[in-house]
Amino acid sequence: MTYLMFDIGGTNTRVAVSKDLKRYDEAVTFKTSKDFKKGVAAIVEAAGKLTDDDIQGIAGGIRGMLDADRVELAYDTVLTGWIDKPLVATLKKELKAPVLLENDAAVAGLGEAHFGAGKGHEIVAYHTISTGVGGVKIENGSIDSYHIGFEPGHQVLDIDRTILGEDTLPTLENLISGGAIEERMNTKPYEIPQEDTLWDQLAHYLAYGLRNTVLYWSPDIIVLGGSMILGNPRILLDDIQKHANDVFGEDVSCPLIVDAELGDLAGIYGAMVLLRNMD
Repeated sequence: MTYLMFDIGGTNTRVAVSKDLKRYDEAVTFKTSKDFKKGVAAIVEAAGKLTDDDIQGIAGGIRGMLDADRVELAYDTVLTGWIDKPLVATLKKELKAPVLLENDAAVAGLGEAHFGAGKGHEIVAYHTISTGVGGVKIENGSIDSYHIGFEPGHQVLDIDRTILGEDTLPTLENLISGGAIEERMNTKPYEIPQEDTLWDQLAHYLAYGLRNTVLYWSPDIIVLGGSMILGNPRILLDDIQKHANDVFGEDVSCPLIVDAELGDLAGIYGAMVLLRNMD
């Protein structure tokens, strides 16, 4: 049997196939088109390059908030051209196989819980800090139940708006994401030297977000991924842990905080887990 996995991010899309849902043979990476039809066509084209076999099942993630039926993108600030488009129906029609769709951060977290840094832990909190900020709670190896999805990047931290001013919603995402930093500083984050004090400042903001994660989700471990965490330069793990110890205080126990292990392919691994449970 052959299965197809995909991960549609704000910058790149990744596609891979697997025979046994334990490993993938090869992953194809390409820029995510902001146009829905072109983006889906690129996924279908990649599938054709990866396998000549009939595909038995398809699973993957896309950034943003999904609709209630998890068949299309309901809201996103980056992939606006994908909103309300029939993603699941189109992939099913083009590739003639059933499709499971989840938020991309949720799928990546699932991958880290089964194959990566969260393996062996009962409750895993996963956060990705890249173009945006996303996350998920994984409990007993499954994405925790939800109504509208997990959006930890949308939590408001700067309540009195002293950091970002009156015109920007002061969310964690708008404070620390790569997209927000580029807009605020008019430069790519990877062009900012590691010794710049900005990186320690971002670790400070993130620590407050992680304090909320612990209070809401009570995880055994927090796994951090995304280009702002795993890239070079990056928000350093030592700085995150230092600020976390300060902001958590004596009343909140700080769990283990670690870097993700699967890098850009965490979503592919997570999609394999979804496919194992496909009806």
